[in-house]
Amino acid sequence: LILIRKLFCCNNSFISILVRMNYEAIPYECSHCGKRFIHNGHLIIHMKKHTGERPYKCNQCDKAFTRNSDLCRHLGTHTGKKPYQCNQCDKAFSKNSVLITHKGTHIGEKPYQCNQCDNTFSLNCNLIRHLRTHTGKKSYQCNQCDKAFSLNCYLIRHLRTHTGENPYQCNQCVKAFSKNNHLIRHQMTHTEEKPYQCNKCDKSFSEINYRHLGTHTGKKPYQCNQCDKAFSQNSVLITHNRTHIGEKPYQCNQCDNTFSLNCNLIRHLRTHTGKKSYQCNQCDKAFSLNGYLIRHLRTHIGEKLYQCKQCDKASSLNNDLIRHQRAHTAVSTLLLSVSFLNMQ
Repeated sequence: LILIRKLFCCNNSFISILVRMNYEAIPYECSHCGKRFIHNGHLIIHMKKHTGERPYKCNQCDKAFTRNSDLCRHLGTHTGKKPYQCNQCDKAFSKNSVLITHKGTHIGEKPYQCNQCDNTFSLNCNLIRHLRTHTGKKSYQCNQCDKAFSLNCYLIRHLRTHTGENPYQCNQCVKAFSKNNHLIRHQMTHTEEKPYQCNKCDKSFSEINYRHLGTHTGKKPYQCNQCDKAFSQNSVLITHNRTHIGEKPYQCNQCDNTFSLNCNLIRHLRTHTGKKSYQCNQCDKAFSLNGYLIRHLRTHIGEKLYQCKQCDKASSLNNDLIRHQRAHTAVSTLLLSVSFLNMQ
């Protein structure tokens, strides 16, 4: 199958013809990880990753590489030179090939099509990685649980769920993420960019909101086996199950509080910094969390969302309602005690 791909170089465009091969037909396969190569020389270079052989040493630091091209790329980090400038944004690159790949992100070009499903990719290496998901082979085993993965990068991401590592830090708030794409989606919340438009209504979101889409279909295939709740996503069910078993894996490193959700831990950490970014526009109070500000604003407008089921009292705060309901419980307990004494 022949694929026509438009590429960019020096502000000019040209046509490159790419031949897409069946993945299984690529002759040279790595016995360690299953990667395939068109040329045996590429396989030999790749095998050095598994053997640990790194013959190409940097003369400016202690790093070493399996390929000379990797060393040349690395040397650019010492010079800091990035002569290849993108003409659509302010990014610059040390190699023209990286610039060409980057330009594909501006036009949304994804020329590499999977021949077993509808997925397309901007990079051939991403297509090759994806093809392994179709074979069902899962060579990368987690040494802390029984999960296994088709790609090493999936295993690395999974291991962060055991270690709690979140290496991708937002530079505008305290949030951190285990995956770079989660950070990118989160950063849109700061710019108020909402590129994902719901095709059923006029709402838009900074990321694909499957939970919202479920409100249109009404489908909730993931049923909790301990209560009658059901969810549109399995990940939400897994989080919900923690409420039954009391699991709180996210520990604050400044106090003894633990949380069932990482986002709750991140919100809690702001209470330690003392920073109160959310200012009430009707009085001089400020809050560390937006949720606290929203609750406070109800005291100004008199909105009372939390209604007692046993009387006509309503509260603007849920914890006020809980305190009020304890009064009903205390009265009921007292009446039962009086009834018991009268029976004696």
